[in-house]
Amino acid sequence: MPTTQQQQESQNGANARAAVNQEFDLASSQLQFRRKLRHFIDDGAKILIAAGGISVIVAIMLIFFYLFYEVAPLFQSATVDESASYTLGHDDQSAPLHLAIEEQSEIGMRLSSQGEAYFFRIENGEEVARVAVEIPAGASITSFAHAAEESGIFALGLDSGQVVVAQYAYSTRYSGPNNDRTITPNIEYPYGEDALDLVANGPVNTLAVSIDNDRLLLAGSGPGNALAMLRVSKQTGLFAAFDLGGASANIDTQRADFDLVAPGVTRLLIDGDQLWLYAINNRGITSLLDIQRAFRGEAEEFELTVALTEGGARIVEANLLLGGISLLVADDRGQVSQFFPVRNQDGLRFERVREFAELPAALIDITPEQRRKNFLTADAEGNISIFNATAQREVFRENLLATAVRQIAVSPRGDALLAETADGSISVWDVHNEHPEVSVSALWREVWYEGYSEPDYIWQSSSSANDFEPKYSLVPLSFGTLKAAFYAMLLAAPLAICGAIFTGYFMAPAMRRKVKPLIELMEALPTVVLGFLAGLWLAPFVENNLLGIFSILVLLPLSILLASFVWLQLPKSVRHAIPEGWEAGLLIPVILLFTWLSFAMAGPLEIMFFEGDLRFWITNDLGVTYDQRNALVVGFAMGFAVIPTIFSIAEDAIFTVPKQLTYGSLALGATPWQSLYRVVLPTASPGIFSALMIGMGRAVGETMIVLMATGNTPIMDVNIFEGMRTLAANIAVEIPESEVDSTHYRILFLAALVLFMFTFVVNTVAEVVRQRLRSKYSTI
Repeated sequence: MPTTQQQQESQNGANARAAVNQEFDLASSQLQFRRKLRHFIDDGAKILIAAGGISVIVAIMLIFFYLFYEVAPLFQSATVDESASYTLGHDDQSAPLHLAIEEQSEIGMRLSSQGEAYFFRIENGEEVARVAVEIPAGASITSFAHAAEESGIFALGLDSGQVVVAQYAYSTRYSGPNNDRTITPNIEYPYGEDALDLVANGPVNTLAVSIDNDRLLLAGSGPGNALAMLRVSKQTGLFAAFDLGGASANIDTQRADFDLVAPGVTRLLIDGDQLWLYAINNRGITSLLDIQRAFRGEAEEFELTVALTEGGARIVEANLLLGGISLLVADDRGQVSQFFPVRNQDGLRFERVREFAELPAALIDITPEQRRKNFLTADAEGNISIFNATAQREVFRENLLATAVRQIAVSPRGDALLAETADGSISVWDVHNEHPEVSVSALWREVWYEGYSEPDYIWQSSSSANDFEPKYSLVPLSFGTLKAAFYAMLLAAPLAICGAIFTGYFMAPAMRRKVKPLIELMEALPTVVLGFLAGLWLAPFVENNLLGIFSILVLLPLSILLASFVWLQLPKSVRHAIPEGWEAGLLIPVILLFTWLSFAMAGPLEIMFFEGDLRFWITNDLGVTYDQRNALVVGFAMGFAVIPTIFSIAEDAIFTVPKQLTYGSLALGATPWQSLYRVVLPTASPGIFSALMIGMGRAVGETMIVLMATGNTPIMDVNIFEGMRTLAANIAVEIPESEVDSTHYRILFLAALVLFMFTFVVNTVAEVVRQRLRSKYSTI
């Protein structure tokens, strides 16, 4: 039998084992809890990281789709929907002289061959008013012409050689509690009700009229195709707007003193600036007459005689595009061409600028829009087409009518179309044609714009003139973006990469802990501050010290090499007195000294070699344009902003190369430079390449620096002394001024999409190259 002591010891042992087991179970349960908690945290972190990554991708995709959503309407074709069809309540069965639509697309006007203006409601053809143009008794109409549609001015040539000038006008009045609009049409006579004498001894066979401010110009041909011109000006009294007595306008006339005949002339047209008279015959030949010379009595012959068609084609219709600069000509083969005069060093030429798609049938009418460079055509089979001249784009073509069209009219806003067919019926369509100015060629190819001597890439989105031809080429903006990024990277890449190599590989750790945060702190500087300093301080400083700047770029690298060479020639006792990795501190006084020396030497050298002014010498002797805010200034300012980005990423890539690789290379007898070149740089090359690409993306997307430090001129010139305009800066400048959903507005979004796609492609290529570099050097 065990003793009491043995039983006690056994009990104590059992208790101890139970306590141990209990502690083990507790520790085991705690370990299991910690494992579960760690797994839970790991799973949660995976989910959060995955959600964050997916959110970034979704955000990028949403940005892309939103940009695409804003841009897509630019390339949609026009749509035309019939809204009404009816027969007017007049008795005239002949073709009208003219059709027109007023601003609100509520009232239409039909001018009959007898000179009666029939005003009707567009929606149902209900008669609003009939007004007969006052024609001298016994006279009949032999010709008709109208000025720019927006003016409402038209002229009737008579068999007596006289011309009646009138204007269809509309007065708008709001009345009633709901401000109901009432439009009242009328025929007015801004240059008096009396007929003007134009052609002597016979009828006015062909007629042209042009209005420029208050100056009216009439041109006509009479018997024997003799040409005549009359200039009519109006001087209005101070109180004419109030219809006070004695304030009536004074009408002055001036007849051109010349004697010219235009054989076979069938059409006369006057350009918008009243500089040229086009005399066109049906054989496809036009003669250009200098109007100013004609009124000075110096026009003894036509300035130019040009064939407008080829292969014997005959002209069936001609009209002037909005602005009166371009001449639209259609021949009997269905070809429509655009011409305008071009003056360069070789003299005056009348150029065929572009041709449009051939029409399926003989063309009846060409009608230009009043506020855009669009024009409409109608042919004998009822086909209606809409073109934009600048974009050389056919935005619509459809057979809308079963019979031939007599004449068409388009509303001032371009949203309504009116046509009269051969049977006298009227058809009305609603037109949806929001962005006809846009095409791939207009955006990315050279376009020959009115007033230019040759095709060119031009960005000019707005003007004060109503007849402005918008120029939406994205090429100058893309070129400016790449130019700014190139000069920024030209400065930033060498400095940042070389600085990263020295800091990450050679510099002492204590010094690195001070230098690296200081350089990274530069990235926190607001770019608007950098742009402000670059535009207001750096640009004038560079202009006034141009030779000093160039001297620094040459002397500073040489001075650093010279200082390094001198340092190596010093005794070892002197060199070893400086701790390893702190040698870079000795370059600070060298850099300051040679920087001062560069500016000190610049003045005498400029006087000696460049007559005291290098900027003037560059402009005057070399013929190189110098703008104060130019690519050189942008390179300095934006390079300063990009350096921290490239430096930080590249330095991290170099510093994180495993030390055992470097030690192994040194142990095998390689020098530090050989180890750097053959081991460290290849291993760090994926990170260095990523740094360069991220820096490139940073430079491409920069806005404020290029906005404030350049002239913001969208030109294509590699000259470092010229400015530029980038895609990002252009968006920042023009988006606040653009009308929402306008063509200009959507093209700015297209510029953003181009910038987005550019950075996306660059980053994708960079990632592919980085992965290949990583796989190539991962085994080193």
